[in-house]
Amino acid sequence: MVLIVNNGHSSQFLNKKRTSSERLIDEGFKRIAVCMATIVGGLLLAIFIVVFSGAFESMSRYGLEFMVISEWNPVTDQYGAFTAIYGTILTSLASISIALPLGVGTAIMITEDILPLKLRKLIGLMIELLAAIPSVVLGLWAIFVMEPFLRPFLSGLHTNFSWIPFLSTKPIGPGIAPAILILVIMILPIVTSISRDSLNQVPQKLREAAYGIGATRWTAIFHVLLPAAISGITGGVLLALGRALGETMAVTMIIGNSLNFNWSILAPGNTISSMLANQFGEADGSQVSSLMYAAFILMILTLVVNILAQWLVKRLSLKY
Repeated sequence: MVLIVNNGHSSQFLNKKRTSSERLIDEGFKRIAVCMATIVGGLLLAIFIVVFSGAFESMSRYGLEFMVISEWNPVTDQYGAFTAIYGTILTSLASISIALPLGVGTAIMITEDILPLKLRKLIGLMIELLAAIPSVVLGLWAIFVMEPFLRPFLSGLHTNFSWIPFLSTKPIGPGIAPAILILVIMILPIVTSISRDSLNQVPQKLREAAYGIGATRWTAIFHVLLPAAISGITGGVLLALGRALGETMAVTMIIGNSLNFNWSILAPGNTISSMLANQFGEADGSQVSSLMYAAFILMILTLVVNILAQWLVKRLSLKY
């Protein structure tokens, strides 16, 4: 440790040697950290190997055609995961598209002096409590409260816009649209919390400089604060997208779990996670391998999202 003491025109350097106990503690902490990181990496590799080995039979049989076939029939031993892949991607992208403006807007309201302090604290507390609600409880709420409440609105969309393929089916109960909305509720706390923390980390001097040159509040927010916090917000959004891709229980309870493909978001659908949860307990033979293949595809999707998150955060950090 080097201590610099300024005394007019000169500086005095005092060197303090580290004790053997301090060096031993540092070395022990380093070894423990390396060990923990190795264990995590080993677990991920083991999971990947198990899923890949279980899916190898279906990979050899179907190849990439497995991802574009919508038929899933254990009787005829024909399997394709396009319906589940479509439902997974659609629900995830649609939910993050809705949660992004809601979450970032809520974070701006919490961090900036737009609302009274007590109200901002209350909103922040409610967001944190929302994140603590179990997914099965949200699924029950979606079945008994949200879906019946939304059905007249969704029926109106079908009546007026049935010529649109995504609204071509009359809503009769659980479906993709309610699943999208329950995912919005589940990932909204992630987007809001990380966006709030990113905005709070923006130096106060940037705010003062923006106001000092005559910028209005919203000009400062959109042209100074958001660009400064964009890397953290992007990381939070992609983290929420990963959560949406892998969510199981709440989506399984409200999406309808239909293996028949339909473009409409008003029709029952399926996701990879829901299909695994519903069928793995009773699967046997080649169906197990096909489910493993679907699980492997889900792992690849989440891996791509994580790699994209790292790349975007790095690029945005360098840019802003």
